[in-house]
Formats: sequence, structure tokens, C-alpha cells
Amino acid sequence: MTVRCTCFFHVVPSAVTQLSSCLADVAAWLSASRLRLNVSKTVVIWLGSKYQVDRVGVHAVPVLTSTVPIVDSAHALGVILDSRLTMAAHVGSVCRSAYYQLRQLRPVMRSLSLDAVKMLAQAFISSRLDYCNSTLYNIADSLFRRLKAVQNATARLITGVQRKEHITPILQLHWLPVRERVIFKHALLVFKALHGLLPPYLRR
Repeated sequence: MTVRCTCFFHVVPSAVTQLSSCLADVAAWLSASRLRLNVSKTVVIWLGSKYQVDRVGVHAVPVLTSTVPIVDSAHALGVILDSRLTMAAHVGSVCRSAYYQLRQLRPVMRSLSLDAVKMLAQAFISSRLDYCNSTLYNIADSLFRRLKAVQNATARLITGVQRKEHITPILQLHWLPVRERVIFKHALLVFKALHGLLPPYLRR
């Protein structure tokens, strides 16, 4: 293991040089298409264990005439990726957003029908739990429990079931628990890939 890590750290400067050269080529290609690489919105993130990331020692990457900072987490299509790929930052963001929507929904509950409340819960809360949830496969149990708490809070708000009552509101709504929703998403993607329902590059 020591040999592998040592070799990795030796190639970091070369990798940074290659990355800078690649980004310069991308910028040239964009310029030829009348587009521009926005360096101010570009970041670089090292992926690896805490030991590996701490030992890299590179805190910025030169891109064109600027430098791009190394960050601990980055946004990609609404998903927050952290350097250790724990998905803790993303789960925290999803939970905060969902609880905010629950607080907004609670005051108007009495003015809406049950079907309307279910529709709003699906649109503003369940959709957040389901968005890109395939990236949550095999995350820590503690993170799944945080997402499950959001789902339970949503179900209790809809059904009126109190927290101390011995009943699972999800069963009343026929909702799959969060972990099973992630497994279902993976199974669905595999099924589509095997039956030619996905683009060819995803079936390889």
C-alpha cells in the first residue's frame, strides 16, 4: 500500500499539468464554437481517502490565465459530491430543503384536500428524495436514517399520524422506504439496459 500511495503522489504534478492542458484544449474548442469556458465557475476536487487527499499538497490548478481552487465538495447536476464520496453533504442538503418545504406546507394543510396535499408532497419533497438517488447506493446507514426521517415526517403530515403512535404512515400511503427506492432505481436502470431501452453507451 505504501508503494502505491508513493507512486500516486509522484504523478500528481504530471496529472495537474495534463489537466491544465486538457482544459486549455476545451477552452479553444469552445472558443471555435463561439462559446467560453467560465473559469470563475470551475472547480477541481480530489477524490480519495482523507489520508490521500490531505497528502496531495496541490491547492489550485492553473487554467488559462487564472487558477482554479481545489474544493472539498462540488455540485454536479444538483448533486453534491464530497472528496471522499460519502454523499453526506448531498444528504444534508436534501434534508434541509425537504424540511423547509414541509414547514411551508404545514400552514396550508387545512385549506387543501388530501389529494392536493399528496400531490404537493410528491412535487416538493418526494421528488427531492428520488432525484439522482442512484448515487446514494451503499451510503452509510446513518445517512439513510436521515432521509427516512424526512419521508416519515412527510407521511405523518399527510396522514395526521402523531409521532408517538405505533403505526407506520408510509404503509398507509404505499410508499417504498428510501433505501428500497434506491435499490428499485438501480434495478430499473439494469432492466432498461438489458432490454435496449437506454442509449448504447449505457449498455456497455
